[in-house]
Amino acid sequence: MTHRNVTASVEEALHNHQLSSSAAQFICQFLAMPGLPNWASDSLRELIEQQQWHELNERFFKIIAFGTAGMRGRTIGSISTSAEKSGNTYQHAAVGTYCINDFNVIRATLGLFAYCKHHFSDYPRPPSLVISYDSRYFSKHFCELTASTWLKLGGIVYIFNGPRSTPQLSFSVRYLRATAGVMITASHNPFHDNGYKVYLEDGAQINGSCAEDIIKSIEQVPYEATPPFLTPSIDGCFYIPENVEQAYRETCKSVLLDTQLLADKSCAPQVVYTPLHGTGSVCIMPLMKELSRSFQIVESQKAFNGAFPNLTTLDPSNPNALTVALEEAKKSQADGIIATDPDGDRMAMMLKDAQGQWQLLSGNTIAVLLAEYRLTTLMKLGRIPSKGAKLAIIKSFVTTPLLEAIANANGIRCINTHTGFKWIGGKLLRYEQQWLQHERATQGIQVDYMRCTPEARFNNLLRHSTALLLSAEESGGFLANDAVRDKDGNAATLMAYELIACFKREGITFSDYLNNIYRKYGYFKEALLSHTFEGSEGMASIQALMHSYRQQPPATIAQQAVKETIDYLNEHNESDEDGEQVPKADFIRFRLANNFEVAVRPSGTEPKIKWYLFGTAPVSNGDVSAAQQSVKEQLEAIKTAIEQNIQRRLR
Repeated sequence: MTHRNVTASVEEALHNHQLSSSAAQFICQFLAMPGLPNWASDSLRELIEQQQWHELNERFFKIIAFGTAGMRGRTIGSISTSAEKSGNTYQHAAVGTYCINDFNVIRATLGLFAYCKHHFSDYPRPPSLVISYDSRYFSKHFCELTASTWLKLGGIVYIFNGPRSTPQLSFSVRYLRATAGVMITASHNPFHDNGYKVYLEDGAQINGSCAEDIIKSIEQVPYEATPPFLTPSIDGCFYIPENVEQAYRETCKSVLLDTQLLADKSCAPQVVYTPLHGTGSVCIMPLMKELSRSFQIVESQKAFNGAFPNLTTLDPSNPNALTVALEEAKKSQADGIIATDPDGDRMAMMLKDAQGQWQLLSGNTIAVLLAEYRLTTLMKLGRIPSKGAKLAIIKSFVTTPLLEAIANANGIRCINTHTGFKWIGGKLLRYEQQWLQHERATQGIQVDYMRCTPEARFNNLLRHSTALLLSAEESGGFLANDAVRDKDGNAATLMAYELIACFKREGITFSDYLNNIYRKYGYFKEALLSHTFEGSEGMASIQALMHSYRQQPPATIAQQAVKETIDYLNEHNESDEDGEQVPKADFIRFRLANNFEVAVRPSGTEPKIKWYLFGTAPVSNGDVSAAQQSVKEQLEAIKTAIEQNIQRRLR
């Protein structure tokens, strides 16, 4: 098929409304690109010859956006060409402006380098970059492309000798004093996705004005600039030494509190762990070998495998991801199940309830159990006073308000942020800087924060700033050590293990412990409703729903009056518990007359729109079940009302 025939076919498809105008434009731009490799050209021609217009629309309807969460999308097309896949082997990532592929990875790296070179021009050395990657298809290749591009531009690159988790990348950026970090991952998305997340020198994902500047820098890079960088060479990279990896493992171990409990072999729980073919096993298994011989891994899900065989979901908070682990736990009569997602930042648990039935705990429930356990244990150990410690729980707005009740009752603060650990990382940076400024002002010294012991950091933050008790998101992200600035599934696994050991020592179940929390602080329950809208049409549906809620906010929901609507995108003026202005975000909250709440937001990482439902009721005379039933019925009514309202709003 000649170039003229290919172009004519594209124009005809555009005329027949089989291709969008943007897709046709980008396809022709790609085909005309100097230096376009044969595999990419052959893939496009094959899709055009076979008239796969829907696939071409999905790949080219727009340029994939680089947002504050980086890029994430398909790296394997719904239809793979013969150049992209040979037999069962994927040879090349899907060609397309809306795909995670060589061209978009290089564009992002060129833009990031330009930003770093400009904004860190007064640094005594060239921009340095730490890169990590997970076990997905093309993750290692994208890591090498990123490294090679950075090196060719004159930068310094640090890489690992294999897949490593997202939290370890965050830690390593800080420990090595790098300019930036890149994590190649799509977290718990389906196997066909991949992504590119950016961190700056503080170890947190980009946000605020720096994110806007990085995004602009990347958007200014034309695709025509990418072909010279398509052949990777990592000669000249520095491999991250073992002492840095050991420093991260020691940081993970610092979240363990009760050494006497952990040393008591009679309390050692039998735990089944699955990394879901991801990075978790790299760090967690060596750490757990030091703690317990009764910690077993699911062998069939231990090896890195981008196909994620026999898994229909990679989200550890989805019970379908834990089917094999549950079977093994039942056989071994285990006390608990712990799972982490492929990039090791999320953690999930299954435990037995009071009736001996296995239950998958929600991220909200795990957060509450961890917060109460850590708070009471620190008090018991004498590390914090019984009231009024300069201690904080940091959570997203859409994470259970029970954490606020725990904080308020114990005289500590609970800080609410927007969804995304980048906001939590920003809070931790603020507290770090407050302590460092105190030391400079009073002692005249510059503290090397990352070389301090975790205990020294905690104690000094308690005295001179704010120390972290726990940060949490309802989606399964937890962090309790401030040397990492993203959610940490590795350290969370250790916290979960200690929690299970506590239950075993006390002879109680998680539901016993949780009911005591309800009796102490009141009953709280959450529900999540989400709808997936794929592709270009789906994106329009999500935007239409959010626009509808802004233009016509509900006056009632399930016969409950909406007493307050808070739109964080338009005309809001709210300060958080630190007195800082809450940034704008595509997020709306509806507070109801019965003290329930509904929040709605589009997902930042998946083609979904999510509704978060929050219910609460007092517990009278210790009767948790009555409060539970009342809240359940009201939440169900709210969920039904929202479902019935969706289609009307989309008309």
